[in-house]
Amino acid sequence: MSYVFKMMDSPVGPLTLIANESRLAAVLWENDKPGRVLLSAVREQGENRVLQATERQLREYFAGTRKHFEVDLDFVGTEFQRKVWQALLTIPFGETRSYSDIARQIGSPKAVRAVGAANGRNPISIIAPCHRVIGASGSLTGYAGGLAAKQFLLALEGKQTLALGF
Repeated sequence: MSYVFKMMDSPVGPLTLIANESRLAAVLWENDKPGRVLLSAVREQGENRVLQATERQLREYFAGTRKHFEVDLDFVGTEFQRKVWQALLTIPFGETRSYSDIARQIGSPKAVRAVGAANGRNPISIIAPCHRVIGASGSLTGYAGGLAAKQFLLALEGKQTLALGF
C-alpha cells in the first residue's frame, strides 16, 4: 500500500501525519524512535483529503473545540496490537484507563505488559489516545511523544491533577 505524509506544527511539537487515499495510518512525533511504526515508503502530499481533515481536526482539538475525531483509521500491526489500539478509541475524552483496565477490556487480563508494549507502538498518537493510559497508581508512564507531551494532552482534556511518574 502507498502512503503519503504531511507535516504540521502543534503545541506538542511538529507532527507527521501519514495516510493512504482513504484512511489515516499514523501521527508521528518529531523525535519518534526509528522503527516504532513500520509503514511502506511515503512521499509528501499536502493535498490528500485525509491528511487535510486530520490536520483540521487536530487543530480543533488543540484549540479545545473538538473532543472526538472523525477520521477513518488504518491500524497496521498484529491482531493483538489492533485489539489494544481499538480499545484506546473507547476511552472517553477527559478520562484515563490503566494498562490492566485495557488488558481486561480486550479479554487478556494477564497481558498487562503486552498491552503496555502495544500501547507504546500505537501508530496513531493523539487520535487513538494512548496518552489516556496511565499507571495503576495514577502516575504518568512512558509515552512516544515524551512525558511532557502526555501531561500537556491530559491537561488539555481536564486531567491536570495527575503526577508525573518519572
